[in-house]
Amino acid sequence: MAVLNPSTLRRLQKLPQIPSVWEGDRRAMASHPDPLEDSDTEAPGECIIWVDGSEGVVRAMDMVPLGTGPEAIVRTLLRAIEHPQSPGPAARPQKIVVKDREIQFFLRGVLQNLGIAIDYVPELPLIDEIFRGMQEVAHNRPPQLPPQYAERLTAQSKELWQLSPWKYLGEHQIISIEINQWDIQTLYISILGSGQMDYGILMYRSIESLKRFRQRVVNEDSFENLEQAFLGQDCLFLTFEIDEDDEDDEDDLDTSDIPLSRVEPNFGNLHPLEGLRSILYEEESLTMLVALEAFNRFLKAHKRKFLHEKFPPLNNRYRIPLEGKDNVISLKVMTLPDIADELWQMMVAAAGDDDDDDDLGKPLLKDDLIPENSFLSLGMIPWETIKSLRESTQIYQASDGEIKEDGDGFPVILIQTSNPKAKTLIQELQDAGGVKGITFNPGEDPFAEQEYDLGIFQTVNEQLHLFGEFPKNDPIHQEARRKWDRRCQNTKGWCGLIIAKGLMGASRGQPQSKDMMALYEVRSLSPKDLGLGTLQLVSMF
Repeated sequence: MAVLNPSTLRRLQKLPQIPSVWEGDRRAMASHPDPLEDSDTEAPGECIIWVDGSEGVVRAMDMVPLGTGPEAIVRTLLRAIEHPQSPGPAARPQKIVVKDREIQFFLRGVLQNLGIAIDYVPELPLIDEIFRGMQEVAHNRPPQLPPQYAERLTAQSKELWQLSPWKYLGEHQIISIEINQWDIQTLYISILGSGQMDYGILMYRSIESLKRFRQRVVNEDSFENLEQAFLGQDCLFLTFEIDEDDEDDEDDLDTSDIPLSRVEPNFGNLHPLEGLRSILYEEESLTMLVALEAFNRFLKAHKRKFLHEKFPPLNNRYRIPLEGKDNVISLKVMTLPDIADELWQMMVAAAGDDDDDDDLGKPLLKDDLIPENSFLSLGMIPWETIKSLRESTQIYQASDGEIKEDGDGFPVILIQTSNPKAKTLIQELQDAGGVKGITFNPGEDPFAEQEYDLGIFQTVNEQLHLFGEFPKNDPIHQEARRKWDRRCQNTKGWCGLIIAKGLMGASRGQPQSKDMMALYEVRSLSPKDLGLGTLQLVSMF
């Protein structure tokens, strides 16, 4: 049986003991039947709860997977003692009551030196009442979609995923759908996914809401204000969550190649007074259903006409049958090239507003050069190996100055991918004139409150390319970065970029000299050299 650490025991013994009786229990929570969820794959969970019966308040509560060991109930109890979630001091109870003999015996063994009596009782009325209320809330919570529309909406969402409009339509290229039903005259569809961050569509209820949001996004620097702009949208939305567990290592994936089994649609509503709601009610579901079905038909009819960044004036009418009704509804779908031009000019004008700033002429940071699923390494190559690579690699970009061979080796960024992708990457670097320098620039994700080292290399044509995002709080990266900085000091500011093949072979993660196809000797740049400042990860949705 697990026991408390002596230091933990001493810490708990120092807490005051109050004359109260606590109830504790763990119970399986029945999940709400959602038509979008596969009940066979969703494992039920258990709720662990500790209640101060004398005060009638919950001290701590946790959800754990079904079958979690008895240690979990102790972890929750310790939190109830030291860090109660309800207003109240940290304290030990005088007595604990449980209705499970196994829990009673387990707690007696673990808590035997804390002076807490642990008794068995057949009923826990306070906890019974709490769980009864929780189950009522769970059963009364509406599903994400009304059952009568769930199957058809899900089918249409999967069809949209396979059509992948984000591959040939930009977010500024708006398509309208005239409905004239359910207090909706026209929906204005904007595509998510051109930035390869969030995939889906937004269905704005008014063109004013769409323009207002776009205007705020292109002109706003404050994350807090961007969040307010996001919540101020008036639209229905469909986004997709992708299961990243399965990966295709050899071929570049596009969204139409990802199996539907790895894609989960998420429906919802945004409104300035409601905020974000991940539930659609009946009229909203019916509105989205007919609009989505008409939109899919429109895409299938005109997909080829949108290739090569074209957005011609197009319109069609579609008759969509209403669910459970004998009648049909007629919808008009059309492209809005004038609106697309207006939104594009809005973005161009926002970029032009920086003419008086110090950022004038600053190149954009691109993240589409490094092949997906590449192996990245921040390390060094021994000096003897570097001498050999200068002779053996297919592409060698020599430094324009003397490199001091000091320290344990030459600091390098190694990018290992498949042979075809390595050749493509090298050709793109050559077309850009080669590599000029490598730096690590500060970055942050405001949503996750996470700071990063953004690995960036600059090509000779002054373009910036992101090759990696490294969490600053990762101890492995911290050590690798410390060694990188020291080695770059030893070489007087010189470092290297190596492109290697063999991602799927035995040399994955440890390429041999024969696998290394290109060596670029470049300058190690400081963030000040590029003047980017701290970069933020900002999603449009």
